Amino acid sequence: MTENGLDDRFFYCTYLKNWFMSKVTYYTAEGLKKLQDELTMLKSKGRADMAKQIAEARDKGDLSENAEYDAAKDAQGLLELKISKLEETLSNARILDESTIDISKVSILSTVKIKNKKNGAVISYTLVAEEEADLKTGKISVKSPIGKGLLGKEKGDSAVIEVPAGKMEFEIIEISR
Repeated sequence: MTENGLDDRFFYCTYLKNWFMSKVTYYTAEGLKKLQDELTMLKSKGRADMAKQIAEARDKGDLSENAEYDAAKDAQGLLELKISKLEETLSNARILDESTIDISKVSILSTVKIKNKKNGAVISYTLVAEEEADLKTGKISVKSPIGKGLLGKEKGDSAVIEVPAGKMEFEIIEISR
């Protein structure tokens, strides 16, 4: 605790919140709603569950030697950090109108069909904001190595992309919304 009664975790969370501040990010309406729902859940159920854990740990006796209480307070700090980060993300979030996307070049929300020049495999990806990325559904982040390497390319272009496994070369076969 500090002299004014504030917990050191508060200052740590504030520091991290400022460190995580980001720029405007574009989302689909579906992706933005998912983030808003997560924030609502964390603020209501998440905080209520955390308060219950802290109360249960507090009831177990001396707080100065109560590791369970310290762990619950640490978890509370992490929850508040996550809430702050989501609030910051949502404050900088914008819904992108898909009808305004130029499909002559790869950009955010473009669906791109690419061919691996080495093995001939063809795959489609939709480029989305980092928080919406889900490889199982074919959505990759524009900040991922492949996403960055495809941005701005046109149909027929080749893209040599540095990935953790080395360099890969792809041909852009098709761009759509």
